[in-house]
Amino acid sequence: MDLDLRKLRYFVAVADRLHFGRAADDLHIAQPVLSRQIRALEQDLGTPLLTRDSHGVALTDAGRQLLADAGPLLASAHAVRRRVTVAARGGQRLMVGFRAGIAVTPAVRLFATQHPSVIVDVQRIEWDDQATMLLDGRIDVGYVRLPINEAGLHVTPLYTEPWVAVLPAGHRLAGKDQITEADLAGEPLLWHADPSTQPTRRPHPNAGYLVRGVDETLEHVAAGRGISFLARSATVFYSHPEVSYVPIPDLAPDQVCLAVAASRTSPLVDDFLTAAQATTEITAECGNSAMWQLAGDAISKHG
Repeated sequence: MDLDLRKLRYFVAVADRLHFGRAADDLHIAQPVLSRQIRALEQDLGTPLLTRDSHGVALTDAGRQLLADAGPLLASAHAVRRRVTVAARGGQRLMVGFRAGIAVTPAVRLFATQHPSVIVDVQRIEWDDQATMLLDGRIDVGYVRLPINEAGLHVTPLYTEPWVAVLPAGHRLAGKDQITEADLAGEPLLWHADPSTQPTRRPHPNAGYLVRGVDETLEHVAAGRGISFLARSATVFYSHPEVSYVPIPDLAPDQVCLAVAASRTSPLVDDFLTAAQATTEITAECGNSAMWQLAGDAISKHG
């Protein structure tokens, strides 16, 4: 029997809340209806997914596995609906997501020589939404930075990029040619909500401010609230009069990758991936003032 996506959505709501009443409110359905749908899903799969007792609701081992698999599956179904809606409006469109500091233009220009009638939109993405936006179809291709939850995705390494320390302009190490992480021992660090996104190997005190993107990072650093680390391309695309960037070569480099949803099959997506790989060297050298000339040369060679 095929898996019923509506029942699956109901299960995810209960699994997230671990409470039938609150999940029913979120879904705008009556609690008895929700309970029946969960029981029906358990019958379809032939195994209990949740335990219910006086202590509350808990996931079984099978329930935990289903919850892990449900996200990419539901996102893929949502992406299909989104693409059908776009296609019904007429015309062809490709949405390319990119992390801050990654130059998409060389690949877009090369892709346009093969598909001049296709509209290519670009959208900046952050570390915490890069996988979600690929899975739910908001973007078709993503220039992502590791780490990323690769469940339901095809991720292809593209290039690496060195890190720079982001310091207040008046910091004792501002203006140095380069430093080591040991030089920053004990400095308060501006954390992302997910510590795995930090490239640090040494412990740093938490500055107490959660940052999500480059703009927030620069503002907090400029205010003297802590230090941070960004990929080298930040020095080209982002500047702040009260922030200093200093190379820190002893950190393992940042990995930039191309990512698509594993369920996504499209000749257009394949051609964009080819264009992105063909222009990798140009994209990687986004700090080079001659990059746009290189981009033009590459397009003429592939035209």
